[in-house]
Amino acid sequence: MKLGSFAGRFAFALALASMLPAARAADAALIARPFLAAGAVDAAKILPLPPAPGSLAARADLETVLHVQESRTAEQIAWAKEIVQDSVFKNDRVLGEWFSAANLPFTARFFQEANAEGEAISRDAKDIHPRDRPPFTDPRVHPCVELKTTHSYPSSHSSAAWLWARLLAEIFPEKRAELYERARAVMWGRVIGGVHFPSDTVGGQILGEAIADEMLKNPEVQAALKKCREEAEPFLRKKAA
Repeated sequence: MKLGSFAGRFAFALALASMLPAARAADAALIARPFLAAGAVDAAKILPLPPAPGSLAARADLETVLHVQESRTAEQIAWAKEIVQDSVFKNDRVLGEWFSAANLPFTARFFQEANAEGEAISRDAKDIHPRDRPPFTDPRVHPCVELKTTHSYPSSHSSAAWLWARLLAEIFPEKRAELYERARAVMWGRVIGGVHFPSDTVGGQILGEAIADEMLKNPEVQAALKKCREEAEPFLRKKAA
């Protein structure tokens, strides 16, 4: 078979696919997107309005950011910097060092797909409420992490953290409280960093939880979560031994 032509490459790909074990084909079906029905998560309806500029709530938001800036410690700054490039596998602090993409390839693929859908919703939500980030609102705010020019509300980091926490809690219910606590720490880390108001992070939490709740209604997502648990079981048994 000549592979130089498109037809040849396509035929080769089909032949290779036919040799995949049935189990791997079944795994691929479990993580087929989309996980959400079109319009299942309507950010415009789910999210409350952010504080209006000049309102009492907006002033309280800003005062919180300024106070945190004055009192943030080296440890807090390090945390804020760590979560700039956050990922689901940084939940290894909660679950253990074994929780990694290398050890859990199916889990990695599943969360990659879940992230893609969640991020798309979060990006669209920012366009609904074009709120400026704290440093663009008041020059007294000096961020200690990368400052993006995207809108501030809702916080995408917070949304992702809660999406992961809610889905991971279905896989590891025994760690639910700790997973939720990490998500809250991510929220606060964005305020420490000076790039979000507290209400931005709460908006992110609301959105992330809503996305997760809708995903959990999908039987294929439930089947994938079960597969994630099965993939983790050898590591959990080893840890318990």
